[in-house]
Amino acid sequence: MNYFEPLSIVIDEQSVQQVQQLIENSNQILITTHLSPDGDALGASLGLYHFLKLKKKNVRLMVPNSFPYFLKWMAGTDEILIYEYNPKAAKIIFEHTDLIFSIDYNIPKRVGNMASLLENSDAKKVLVDHHLFPGNIYDVVISHPEISSTSELVFRLLYQAEKYNEIDKTIAECIYCGMMADTGGFTFNSNNPEIYLIISLLLRKGINKDRIFSLVYNNLTEDRFRLLGFTLSQRMKVFPELHTALIWLSLEDQKQFSYNKGDTEGFVNYPLSIKDIIFSAFIREDEDLVKMSFRSQGTFPTNEFAARFFHGGGHLNASGGEFYGTLEDAISFFENSIRLYTEELKNTIK
Repeated sequence: MNYFEPLSIVIDEQSVQQVQQLIENSNQILITTHLSPDGDALGASLGLYHFLKLKKKNVRLMVPNSFPYFLKWMAGTDEILIYEYNPKAAKIIFEHTDLIFSIDYNIPKRVGNMASLLENSDAKKVLVDHHLFPGNIYDVVISHPEISSTSELVFRLLYQAEKYNEIDKTIAECIYCGMMADTGGFTFNSNNPEIYLIISLLLRKGINKDRIFSLVYNNLTEDRFRLLGFTLSQRMKVFPELHTALIWLSLEDQKQFSYNKGDTEGFVNYPLSIKDIIFSAFIREDEDLVKMSFRSQGTFPTNEFAARFFHGGGHLNASGGEFYGTLEDAISFFENSIRLYTEELKNTIK
């Protein structure tokens, strides 16, 4: 049966046409994404990358730094250029690019040391993102914070351009992985019925969604699993009166368990399994700063909290930020900050 209900029009048709024209007129295309690329960033970027390759375009995909091992099963990850490994070569690529796609980030700052190359490039620039407050350096802006993932936006872009029939299994796998990753396996920001219509359309391309889930979530090292146990047993504090839980890890904690990039992915979600906890925070000490991750259930605005106190942002139920100072100061500042939301947190559960 080939019948399916058409998706609603989300991206304005002029933007879709502009992107198609820019692709058609470009000889060298560069796809970029944000620092520490996650499942959505890579899924959306690789989905677009493989589509452009099918169109016989000269296209490269560049990320600022490396990414988690459990995402390296996606086709094309071995072709990704990592800026921090060879910034001189990256500079040459930027200088010879006609068209740049900024995928899953809103402003140049989020690509770290690549930012100046992006800002100074004479190439046409297209933003495809679902975060608030898009930057003003772009020729085409496709920004929809109401959409669950940037991977969903990439699918919608191709769908509205009437390219669904050109999507193959490889493209579909990447897009599905990104959609799954940015909704926690479709457990938050995923109540729009059209998400599941898109999934059905991706399944028609032959993807195995159960295999993709297993590759991402059941592909853990022993050290990562032990680190999770240590974090929950030794580095968790619960604030019952605020329906909040906090977990944290120092650099020393991470070294003890041979930390690799991505090993703490998803840790912030676990405290939400505790009865009556609606806000979870994970604070992780890094080399130059302290990373903050936030998750919530219901209507508590993690993005507002992240923007107000930790130079961050994101979505209602999932966001992040950063703190410049010691881990101890970050924890103390967080504890003081959540008390400014005492009434809102208390009233969340009646």
